[in-house]
Amino acid sequence: MAAGRPDHDGALRRGRRPAHPTDPRHPGPAGGVVSPAAGELQVLRAGALTTVQDLGRPGLAHLGVPRSGALDPAALRLANRLVGNPEDAAGLEITLTGCTLRLTRAAAVAVTGAEVDVRVDQRPGDTGRPLAVPAGGVLRLGPARTGVRSWLAVSGGLDVPPVLGSRATDTLSGLGPPPLRDGDRLPLGTPTGPPAPVDLTVAPPPVDEVRLTLRLGPRDDWFTPAALERLLGTAYAVSPLSNRVGARLAGAPLPRAVAGELPSEGVVLGAVQVPADGQPLVFLADHPTTGGYPVIGVVADVTPLAQARPGTTVRFHGPQR
Repeated sequence: MAAGRPDHDGALRRGRRPAHPTDPRHPGPAGGVVSPAAGELQVLRAGALTTVQDLGRPGLAHLGVPRSGALDPAALRLANRLVGNPEDAAGLEITLTGCTLRLTRAAAVAVTGAEVDVRVDQRPGDTGRPLAVPAGGVLRLGPARTGVRSWLAVSGGLDVPPVLGSRATDTLSGLGPPPLRDGDRLPLGTPTGPPAPVDLTVAPPPVDEVRLTLRLGPRDDWFTPAALERLLGTAYAVSPLSNRVGARLAGAPLPRAVAGELPSEGVVLGAVQVPADGQPLVFLADHPTTGGYPVIGVVADVTPLAQARPGTTVRFHGPQR
């Protein structure tokens, strides 16, 4: 999805890859050397899009660095608490099709987010609770039955080298480790605490409609009164072209009151930008820090979009400025 300007296309391909996947000390996805003695997570099947994520790089937008991090930070925090990690430890964000992983040391794992089938070797497991994986055990996450994304925490966290204080993969800028591929190996950190003594946690139920609170501005005056009525009074649908950069929406186009180009200006998480086709897009964790299309408003909380499949209904509501 082109977000802001067309020259952002292709940024998903950036990043270095392991040169020798069969070498037990080959460079990991972020260029660090993996030591088998420390324990590692081996990627047998990466799935459609699996990335390393923590809570991101907040506070660096003035340097042109997006926040990135987990699309649903609360889900990653919960997974980390379940296995005894600090809430900001790095885990995996797994998109739609699941993945298959092997742990070279015994560890506790937890899966949160989308409803998926979980298996440890041949044993079924549950989402939302700590699971014990033996050394050499294989963890399988099936495709999402509802929602889009799952978050996986491993006791000790993923010890890939941090970039600008975070281990998060930024699919737009290329910061952090690139998206995982089959054969990748990720070093594990040292566990800092025991798994949480819980049997089960309650996940939010899947929804067919997402309601987003919108504050208009800074460029709502670039649009006609009819555009503002449409935005707040009609339903939109999540487009299949959405990704970690932004959720593209399809529905009633938003007509402009002001023609011409807008000089690039700052863009924040949740900004609703309107490209030339009049279809709004909501910027998510890997959004650019500047954009040249007018921002009609800003969404207060974008996390519901993390689990919104293509076709999901989206409605905006006040407060208005």
